[in-house]
Amino acid sequence: MALDEKTIEVLSGITTATLTTVLHKKGLRNVWLRGTKPLQTGQQCIVGPAFTLRFIPAREDLATPESWSSPISTRAAIEAMPPGCIAVVDAMGITEAGIFGDILCQRMKVRDVAGLITDGVVRDLAGVLQTGLPVWCNGAAAPASIAALTFINWQEPIACGGVAIFPDDVIVADDDGAVVIPKALLSDVIEAAVEQEQFEAWIIGEVQTGAALPGLYPPNAETKARYDAFRKGHTKSPK
Repeated sequence: MALDEKTIEVLSGITTATLTTVLHKKGLRNVWLRGTKPLQTGQQCIVGPAFTLRFIPAREDLATPESWSSPISTRAAIEAMPPGCIAVVDAMGITEAGIFGDILCQRMKVRDVAGLITDGVVRDLAGVLQTGLPVWCNGAAAPASIAALTFINWQEPIACGGVAIFPDDVIVADDDGAVVIPKALLSDVIEAAVEQEQFEAWIIGEVQTGAALPGLYPPNAETKARYDAFRKGHTKSPK
């Protein structure tokens, strides 16, 4: 499922903090992927459909250097990634073996993959940073994936950072980490999140002018009425 440019633009302007709040109000509490931290500060926010990959614990007859040439391999999975997707990798939170290094990340960058998100770690840290691929992970480790993991498949439901991720769910990642939006809820979440961002921007303005928090955030009836009046005053009439 490719995302249109307008959807990407709108979601890029909404923080993951706002998205978790909106999703919580809709009954989804487990949407923030634990252990997925920006590899470096100042990474651009990324938005895209999830392209899922799954590792299981290493088994000696399967986790071998020869497995890298198998039809079921991380190399083959990367070649199947469409432009604009976000690779979301279930590494079971294992941090003693890097799932991808600089060569694989460079190939993803060349293929216009939007980013890499994993609850595991990467290797060849300096080289990965040089590729310019935005990465959210749990650090770096020198050993290759086969030291602790066996790659098993791609584009199937996974658990990443303790969160259920299905192929084509929408991922948003920023300085606070990564959040999943179930694809069936995308339109409703975007509408609510845009409104939440606008409301909180107004709240910030009120706080900056000296307003106290009780009755302001969360808003009481009087605050809601003032905000509604503000919105009406800033809504252009149709021509």
